[in-house]
Amino acid sequence: MERMRRRMILAGAIALPAAALSAAPPSALTQIAGGIWEVSGAPGLQQPIRQCFADVLTLAQFEHRGRTCSRTVLSDSGASSVVNYSCGPADFGRSEIDVITPRSLRISTQGISDKMPFNYVIQARRVGECGQNPSPPRH
Repeated sequence: MERMRRRMILAGAIALPAAALSAAPPSALTQIAGGIWEVSGAPGLQQPIRQCFADVLTLAQFEHRGRTCSRTVLSDSGASSVVNYSCGPADFGRSEIDVITPRSLRISTQGISDKMPFNYVIQARRVGECGQNPSPPRH
């Protein structure tokens, strides 16, 4: 009985810091504004796409964009953050977000989507405010 009690206390002590990390947005993204972001590098994209991301942290779940997912910040150091996310029982991912500048991000992401693994790196560049008609991409 005492052994089980100790395990429960230990499990609670481990879970508490993880819960505290997931409650606050990563400090690496505090200077990054939502808006229209141009994203390149994802599999199947022939050219960059432009999409409104009001919450920049949703770029961490780019593979599952448009889906409701829970996110947990695993590490947050200066200009880099690691985020785990889950979008139901079978779809999940882990992304490392590197802030290049306040308008430029590099995101390495991997996980499972529609029962298939994914692993790729995207570049995201802020190009405007949501609700504006963005200019066409330059070549």
